[in-house]
Amino acid sequence: MLKILTIIGARPQIIKAAALSRAIRTHFSSQIKEIIVHTGQHYDENMSEVFFSELNIPRADYNLGVGSGSHGTQTAAMITGIEKILLEEKPGAIVLFGDTNSTLAGAVAASKLNIPVVHIEAGLRSFNRTMPEEINRILCDHVSTLLFSPTKAGVDNLAKEGIVDGGNKKASAVSPAVYHCGDVMYDNSIYFSELAESKSDILKKHGLEKGKYFLATIHRDSNTDVQERLKNIFVALVNEAQKHSKKVILPLHPRTKKQIALDASLQKLLDGNEWIVIIPPASFFEMIVLEKNAALVFTDSGGVQKEAFYFQRPCVILRAETEWVELVECGAAKLADAFPGKIESSTDELLNAQLHFPALFGDGHAAEFICKEMLRHLSNG
Repeated sequence: MLKILTIIGARPQIIKAAALSRAIRTHFSSQIKEIIVHTGQHYDENMSEVFFSELNIPRADYNLGVGSGSHGTQTAAMITGIEKILLEEKPGAIVLFGDTNSTLAGAVAASKLNIPVVHIEAGLRSFNRTMPEEINRILCDHVSTLLFSPTKAGVDNLAKEGIVDGGNKKASAVSPAVYHCGDVMYDNSIYFSELAESKSDILKKHGLEKGKYFLATIHRDSNTDVQERLKNIFVALVNEAQKHSKKVILPLHPRTKKQIALDASLQKLLDGNEWIVIIPPASFFEMIVLEKNAALVFTDSGGVQKEAFYFQRPCVILRAETEWVELVECGAAKLADAFPGKIESSTDELLNAQLHFPALFGDGHAAEFICKEMLRHLSNG
């Protein structure tokens, strides 16, 4: 029996973990035992707890309750807590998702104890090292034993950094195994799509019709914590909503809510604005429904970029770069950063274009593939 320690902490990781937990429960329950550690990086119930019940994820075996804080303070607390659990549980591997501080903390703690690191979503690069996420993903990749990339571009990025597949022999930290395996988020989107439509009434609740509204998500500190950028984005959203006669639905992230409250002019712009509909953080099912039925998506989230693509929705990326370069290369998304003029032109181009959505993210069985390869490389049998 292979025992793995799965680290989750931010909302996207909880969703990704659902795919892996489901694959273990359905196909590998006699071969893999999963211990789930929730770092508590996201501490708002709507941003975390609701997903466990909604996605049928097993309850976390441990919760570190770290909460918010500076990058150093938060990561240090996570490393301390994860190390203690690793010493107690003695797993055969630690499983990490994406690029958050929880990911970095797990990578540091496990690699110091010579416990194999399994990184799901390996190889993604924005090539912007001012982003904390870029540092997290690079450092995690370079101490990983098994690296699972959702895209071919991710595998190529790893090779450029000297991380190449070690062949058919058992993988180790010095001779890792690298895979282009598809995306566990695509697994989830396929699995939960119909269920979300039947369970969520969010469109009715807000009087929304398919294709007649825009969806926006804003949460990155590079946008929220820079007053001019945040205001530019909201001014552009209001302008585009008025121009195209489509309201913008904004599930409000706690960080964004906090920063809006600190800016009187931005608060004035949004108070009572008929074009911007601010709602609480959406559950996974609610987000699926909102994404599937939006005319267009504005976001600075990597996960939402992909989900828009899964449901064949055009996407304006509110950043200067993206890890998901394939979305831009195939024309389904455009980089607009926080420039109102670029946001406007990108919106117009996408709404008027004949878009194509090639199959970039696998066949919906990435989690099963990951389980099989973990067993092949990490089990004692």
